[in-house]
Amino acid sequence: MTTAFITHPDTLLHIMDGNHPESPARITAIKNALIKQGIYQHLAVYEAPAATGAQLARVHHSDYIQHIRALSPKAGLVRLDADTAMGPMSLSATLHASGAAVLATDLVMQGKADNAFCCVRPPGHHAGRANSAGFCIFNHIAVGVAHALAQYKVQRVAIIDFDVHHGDGTEDIFKSNPQVMLCSTFQHPFYPHRGFDTRTATMINVPLAANAEGKQYQQAFNQEFLPALNQFKPEIIYVSAGFDAHIDDPLAGMQLVNQDYAWITSFIKQVAKQHAQGRTVSLLEGGYHLPALAQAASTHISVMMQT
Repeated sequence: MTTAFITHPDTLLHIMDGNHPESPARITAIKNALIKQGIYQHLAVYEAPAATGAQLARVHHSDYIQHIRALSPKAGLVRLDADTAMGPMSLSATLHASGAAVLATDLVMQGKADNAFCCVRPPGHHAGRANSAGFCIFNHIAVGVAHALAQYKVQRVAIIDFDVHHGDGTEDIFKSNPQVMLCSTFQHPFYPHRGFDTRTATMINVPLAANAEGKQYQQAFNQEFLPALNQFKPEIIYVSAGFDAHIDDPLAGMQLVNQDYAWITSFIKQVAKQHAQGRTVSLLEGGYHLPALAQAASTHISVMMQT
């Protein structure tokens, strides 16, 4: 298997404040774990391009894109919402994070990689059509999905979101698009307090109570996601890979361990193999305990690399 690893130096330069859990150290921790475990040398490493205005405009309102560009500060911090801020390099970081999703889509759809992991920040799945939220400015996975639909004319795209928080921005963007299925597990009640009552035929939201373990996740994937995905038959699968449901994560209350992330990744690979020629694009979302994040993400990537 050829697994692409896509990142950009500017992901290390987006800083919201000195103590924020969504820190540049997240990227460094993942890369260092991959190197230490002998995984990194077997990845096809790419530097992400910046997403274009046209690529962003497929999923975000043009006024919002211009608003973000205009707010980008030359120095200091500009606060976008209660949880999200921009510094001087934040615009570049988020543009390259969205661009990573575009490049990953191109590599996988053109057969240059079997699958891809985008090691980028800030995360994206809370950003809606016209709003930032929850550390997210632009919705990278949505940009990638829209690129697949427009550039490669695929008819059915699935997104699997196992971040501990519901991907409300992704749902906001695609809830009326029958070509896109979102399968999302998330802690409830919990931020962003959405998704628990909005399930549809293509928005497969499965709220889970705090302290849920791997067995509850396996039940959700096997009983809720698998029948829907088998009926939908996606041609490519995107993954909002948040590792904040880990038992050690300080921002949530779930009980997943590394073996659970291995199981989830194997599940996704099997569905992709059955319906999508194996085509999978995974993007980093949450995960804020650095050792747990590093181990869970490297586990995810190592399973993606297996034949």
